[in-house]
Amino acid sequence: MALVLHAGWPNKNALKTLIAAEYSGIEVELVKDFQMGVSNKSPEFLKMNPIGKVPVLETPDGPVFESNAIARYVTRLKAENPLYGSSLIEYAQIEQWIDFSTNEIDINLTRWISPRLGFVQYNAQVEELAIASLKRGLEALSIHLAKNTYLVGHSVTLADIILGCNLYYGFTRIMTKSFTSEFPHVERYFWTIVNQPNFRKIVGEVKQAESVPPIASKKPAQPKETAKPKEAKKEAKKEVKKEEPKPKAEEPAEEEEEAPKPKPKNPLDLLPPSKMILDEWKRLYSNTKTNFREVAIKGFWDMYDPEGYSLWFCDYKYNDENTVSFVTLNKVGGFLQRMDLARKYAFGKMLVIGSDSPYKVKGLWLFRGKDIPQFVLDECYDMELYEWTKVDINDEDQKERVNAFIEDQEPFEGEALLDAKCFK
Repeated sequence: MALVLHAGWPNKNALKTLIAAEYSGIEVELVKDFQMGVSNKSPEFLKMNPIGKVPVLETPDGPVFESNAIARYVTRLKAENPLYGSSLIEYAQIEQWIDFSTNEIDINLTRWISPRLGFVQYNAQVEELAIASLKRGLEALSIHLAKNTYLVGHSVTLADIILGCNLYYGFTRIMTKSFTSEFPHVERYFWTIVNQPNFRKIVGEVKQAESVPPIASKKPAQPKETAKPKEAKKEAKKEVKKEEPKPKAEEPAEEEEEAPKPKPKNPLDLLPPSKMILDEWKRLYSNTKTNFREVAIKGFWDMYDPEGYSLWFCDYKYNDENTVSFVTLNKVGGFLQRMDLARKYAFGKMLVIGSDSPYKVKGLWLFRGKDIPQFVLDECYDMELYEWTKVDINDEDQKERVNAFIEDQEPFEGEALLDAKCFK
């Protein structure tokens, strides 16, 4: 009997098992025509899991439910599976990160997303707490990933699969670029994981959410509210038939008020086409894990188009105020959030430098066009807090400084790096 996974598609909890099976060479069949709310309420399903939750794995020895338990079972079917590490301490650390992924990431993402999709009642205070708790978890994760490509060891483990699937849920449903840009190491990690061949085979191309879902309306209350106006209209027709045309006369005015105004084009969209495709550079940067100089930086200069783009160094004017590390880091994080309006047209690296206060803040920015875009200067007040110097790409020393920024070179200009943030 083949292993049969009972779950709808797509389902991030089912992905854990399917990806673990792909890495382990285990055949798992996803049940066909599964209907959530129907299939999982059938007597046959409830025999496997009386609660009716998905996924459930049907095995020759009996059913297994709970997604992490299923993923562990499939992983264990392969003897000495590297997904579980190569030592007792690695095994413990893998289990540690699986628990972390569930308790700090998955639970808080679910508390944020579910009310907005209408699955549970929306509560602003609950959402605020969920987002704060999620950010705390992502910050802790970012600290670990600043020095590690994967969660444990030097290759993908079951911990990466489970965390990758939980982050996939967040990245594709609610965590927009402006949100995740606060955690560049998590961003780099996520895109590294989902672009692994065994991931891509299951999930395909991944696109990040462009907006946070609006709060779901209270649908159950609508029928009662809409019934009353209908009854009122019927009574009005009986009493005053001559007044019927009045509501019709008001309808066009309402339509005119709701008609969307065409958005003016950004001047940067009117520039002549450039040979440099910014998204291609961002993908190369995110996906390069080894030989960074030979692959990513060489690729950058091969792509760079001085006619269509410009490079700029920036130096914070008030470094003497940067006496507290976390305040300095938050200052830079806020700047990157406010730069979200330029994401389509820019790439940036911001470094916080020094082992002791006061900390120095320096950056490198790539902008569409030969100058810093005017709308960025106008709308992002942080710009005036920095000295901006255009890079002379004919100067080899300046080009090397660009390279050092891109690769987070440490020491940077003789000093330790406190943190490096990427805007992409």
